[in-house]
Amino acid sequence: MPMRAHSRAVRRSAAVAALTAVSVTGLATGAAAHVTANPRTAEQGSFAKVSFRVPNERDDAETVKLVIDMPAGHPIEHVSVRQVPGWTVKVEKAKLAAPVKIEGGELTEAVSRITWSGGKIGAGRFEEFDVSMGPLPSNAERVLFKAEQTYSSDEVVKWDQDPGSGQNEPEHPAPELKLTPKGAPAGPAGAALITAQPARAVLAGDDSADGTARLLGGLGLAVGIAGLGVGAFGLTRARRHA
Repeated sequence: MPMRAHSRAVRRSAAVAALTAVSVTGLATGAAAHVTANPRTAEQGSFAKVSFRVPNERDDAETVKLVIDMPAGHPIEHVSVRQVPGWTVKVEKAKLAAPVKIEGGELTEAVSRITWSGGKIGAGRFEEFDVSMGPLPSNAERVLFKAEQTYSSDEVVKWDQDPGSGQNEPEHPAPELKLTPKGAPAGPAGAALITAQPARAVLAGDDSADGTARLLGGLGLAVGIAGLGVGAFGLTRARRHA
């Protein structure tokens, strides 16, 4: 092969490898860019600490407010929040349309909305907002927490769509907590289940989706670096032959 043609081929190979890395990394970022509830699973009837993970998706604005709506169809008796440095939290309660029987009586009102404001999440960063809650519904397979993310540009993104089975995820899925029957093995998210009191809540590990995203991103970067190395080697070799 003529030297110039060989050099062009090497450049093309390096470019393709780099583009592949960017594509894979982009897919990984997209997979972890939603507002999510972590861990992804918890046991029915248990107490659990749920972290609402909020990534900032804008390069030209900061996230300045988060609103989480508690599931109206499945009111939760005990809800408490962890203070996040730099943020102010407001917890709102609402009367229930119909009383719900609980141990020792009836539940007539429950936390309906939690709002964090006053802080900032910059570009390329994320924050976690922890809520201890329970007992979780024992008659449901999942609960959804509709969310609103407000940016410093006054843009409001509503994460309120039903994610369904996960086969065709909507553009703005609501944070979802899947509920497993009592005694069932914990899901791949490494759920931290609390079966005593809310005060005993502990930190949960990263969910499998985010771990997969990081793995894909790392593989993409490795492919890109390898491609650039091949390109540099080919160009150096071409110059020596010239």
